[in-house]
Amino acid sequence: MGTAGILGLDIGGANLKAATADGRAASVPFALWKQPDRLPAALAELVAQFPDAAELAVTMTGELCDCFETKRQGVNAILDATEHAAAGRPVRVWGTDGAFHTISESRANHLTVAAANWHALATFAGRFAPYHGGILIDIGSTTSDLIPLDSGLPSTYGLTDWTRLQVRELVYAGVRRTPVFAVYPDRVCAELFATTADVYVVLGLLPENEHDTDTANGRPLTVEHALTRLAHVLGADREELGDDHLIHFATRVHDRLRGQLADAARGVYYDQQQAPELRTAIVSGTGEFLARQVIDRVFGGAPIERTVSLNDELGPTVSACAPAYAVAVLAAEGRA
Repeated sequence: MGTAGILGLDIGGANLKAATADGRAASVPFALWKQPDRLPAALAELVAQFPDAAELAVTMTGELCDCFETKRQGVNAILDATEHAAAGRPVRVWGTDGAFHTISESRANHLTVAAANWHALATFAGRFAPYHGGILIDIGSTTSDLIPLDSGLPSTYGLTDWTRLQVRELVYAGVRRTPVFAVYPDRVCAELFATTADVYVVLGLLPENEHDTDTANGRPLTVEHALTRLAHVLGADREELGDDHLIHFATRVHDRLRGQLADAARGVYYDQQQAPELRTAIVSGTGEFLARQVIDRVFGGAPIERTVSLNDELGPTVSACAPAYAVAVLAAEGRA
């Protein structure tokens, strides 16, 4: 089967992503926790954008959505929706054991396939660091993955969200959807008044989008509205606090998040026993700009031979769907 015949799917809680190994990709927002019953139809609509797809390679993270009582229930719901969208086409599901599984195997071993998209991405990214040590820092809209690599293979201590959070290979913060108070809890309102998207739009690190109203108050993602939302986090409004004050606050939030991720990256790599010499850093995701800053802060004195940008390697459209692209490539390469 040609690479175009395999469609990779990354089924998350906020977005559905699809990609082929030959470089076509699509991403659609989908709030799974609000409308789990619509997942089969939404997946089918996404798959329909790739009419030459003859096989599906799947990874997921949406099983943790609070519309599901357990991960087992979430995995099974996602697998049900996948079978509906596949319409009889073969389906393979990536697991954290580094292999693909059938639907029935995935149901029987749900924790192996739950939240496995980071592992698929790290397995794919390992080709850019085939020798010595490497680290992948993938910063998305909601979470950040910090994955050590050893001779091209993920070298991890955690395989579930629970264990990965403990060893800090998963930091549940990103550059768009994270509430500001979760990053910067000091003398602020612990209310969803603003998110990190507001911080990075104000700082000019993410673009404005007047059509994006998936914000804390439902108003557009523009600098003007973002400043208003940030003022509310401080228990104030823009009549009380000037723009300079709010921009300075955004800078402090950014510094705090960068510091948290730097501490996690340092621990992930250097707390390993006999960590291999670090030669390659790989950065990816919507927050690649932040990943680069983390690399510079933590590993600036290390003998890093190169920093690889998946945005540059794959292009921005495919990179935004990187785990879906990863499973498509891995399936095309005949991974078991």
